[in-house]
Amino acid sequence: MVKRRLKLRAVAPRALALTTAFGSAALAATLFSLPFPAHAANAPEQAKPVIVVLGDSISAEYGLPRDTGWVALMRQRLTDERIDYSVANASISGDTTSGGRARLPALLQRLKPSIVIVELGANDALRGVPLATTEDNLRTIIEQAQQSHAKVVLVGMYVPPNYGPDYTQKFHGLYGELSKQLRVPLVPFLLAGIADKPDMFQADQIHPTQQAQPVLLNNVWPAVKPLLRTSSPH
Repeated sequence: MVKRRLKLRAVAPRALALTTAFGSAALAATLFSLPFPAHAANAPEQAKPVIVVLGDSISAEYGLPRDTGWVALMRQRLTDERIDYSVANASISGDTTSGGRARLPALLQRLKPSIVIVELGANDALRGVPLATTEDNLRTIIEQAQQSHAKVVLVGMYVPPNYGPDYTQKFHGLYGELSKQLRVPLVPFLLAGIADKPDMFQADQIHPTQQAQPVLLNNVWPAVKPLLRTSSPH
């Protein structure tokens, strides 16, 4: 893995897609074991309402040219559609829900976001973090964001089938349960539309390619756009 410059990035594995081509969990765990910051954690202009993306390598543009990931494409779409929001990519490669939970209070205080997009949990599964811990961390992240008056979008993920059907089902199910309980919009599966397409992944068969990024944005956008009408700067 190549280290990135000091700015916030994210990790989201193809190894968490429902396919059989992502190799062993051990290899994936190695690939995601070290946190590498993404490059878009700069504070946006405070005159505009802010969208914060709290994620792992999938959102941190791991292995991609700068400003070509789905978060950068979302920023461009907002500009193209003349929707006056700033975007702060606070994603870090290798990050877990525990890491996101620890980082969020400072982000909320500094950026005062109107919307927080939470794309975490994949690395928890790869590291064998108990489901109860992952659920508690995600719940706390969502509640902290809501208490700061931010809207939240929760992004779901799958784990490989070799984790066993019971774990796989429960892992994915916790996103839906949290979405219902805390009344936040859900993106069921960030990699929908590309998970079964090897050519949409980099050589590691884990991280999506640049060509896949518009698909990821299209998966997230329907959950985000309705919030833009109701969100306002603090």
